[in-house]
Amino acid sequence: MKILYFLFLELSAGILPVFGAFVPKIRNFLKQREGVLPALRDFRSHHPGPVAWFHVASLGEYEQARPVISLLKSHRPELGVVVSFFSASGYEPAKKKSNPEVDFITYLPLDRKTWANQFVEMLDPKLAIFVKYDLWYHHLSALKRKHVPIYLIAAAFHKNQRYFAWYGDFFQQMLQGMDWIFTQNESSVDLLKSIGYTKSSLAGDTRFDRVNATASNPRSFPEISSWIQGRPTLVVGSAWQEDMNRLIPVINAKPEYLWIIAPHDITSSSMDLWAKELHQSSARFSVWDSSQEVKVLFIDNVGMLASLYQFARVAYVGGGFGKGLHNILEPLGFGIPVLFAKLRRPDKFPEASQSRLVGCGCEIQTSEDLMVELSRMEQPAVYTKACKAAKNWVNSNLGSSEKIVSHLLAKHFTP
Repeated sequence: MKILYFLFLELSAGILPVFGAFVPKIRNFLKQREGVLPALRDFRSHHPGPVAWFHVASLGEYEQARPVISLLKSHRPELGVVVSFFSASGYEPAKKKSNPEVDFITYLPLDRKTWANQFVEMLDPKLAIFVKYDLWYHHLSALKRKHVPIYLIAAAFHKNQRYFAWYGDFFQQMLQGMDWIFTQNESSVDLLKSIGYTKSSLAGDTRFDRVNATASNPRSFPEISSWIQGRPTLVVGSAWQEDMNRLIPVINAKPEYLWIIAPHDITSSSMDLWAKELHQSSARFSVWDSSQEVKVLFIDNVGMLASLYQFARVAYVGGGFGKGLHNILEPLGFGIPVLFAKLRRPDKFPEASQSRLVGCGCEIQTSEDLMVELSRMEQPAVYTKACKAAKNWVNSNLGSSEKIVSHLLAKHFTP
């Protein structure tokens, strides 16, 4: 496996540009990484002090890193923070919405030995923190050669992952090189012990800290607030076509509800298609006049969703019928129940199963299921119980970031 990995990464430097001429996704992947090293060199020339490097795959992992970054910065404001992304779906929103606690945002170079060495040498971090799972052998090796402490946070393992497969020795090496692993659950600690790794501890999911912070101080949208005027509202987060196939019949059958829908893909074509299937009036937020009475408001931008759940009586979070469930903790942070698709791989999203167990999450498969759950939530006793369960569950899981940062401060920073 190690030889195959090395061969693939070395050959890809020559092969990918050829494929990129015909495949837009590959072409974009390569274009995104043009100029990474010169930009990093320029950043370090103006910020020569110590930096902490956080690497994330995409936007979800960045959200898990943010409360740790914030807390670390509050203790060590002189510490620079660099965040690298593998995916454009994380990099682009993060780059557009500046975060004063992050000093530099970049793509991660392809994990080719030469490029990884150059990146790490130029970055020269005081410590490196990887989030959840996105680990790259040559970058990790370059860090080890420089004796940089390496941490994995918000790790959530399951037995079907490559680290625990019969061919997993190579991937286990990457875990074994970690100075410490902070897990989301106890079962992940047990899985690590099964491969002989003991430098781990349960810290919990840092997303609870993040959603609690957002819910405590959400963005203000006075035009939406005046539009709603206390009417029952359902907020749909990260809607895919498969979700809308179930939602549209319910929207048409429930004219007493207002609907705020944030699509996964914010191109107008999908929203225009959905609007044609609705019996209710609708508008896109970017062109909506708040005096215009509509029943469905499509959010055609990135960055509003996390705070929009403040308006929801109930939330629906999409993605479960397709590539993967989006963040159900965001609405739960506001103390409201959340609906989502019945998952084919529940082990990949343990928070979904747990939300059902504690009584604030509900699975649906069909439009009929959704109608049944909405009817249940219209019963005051049922709704109050679900809201209380959401608040209690979020509150009981706060403090993960504090555990991680306390460890980092004690290990690597003098009092």
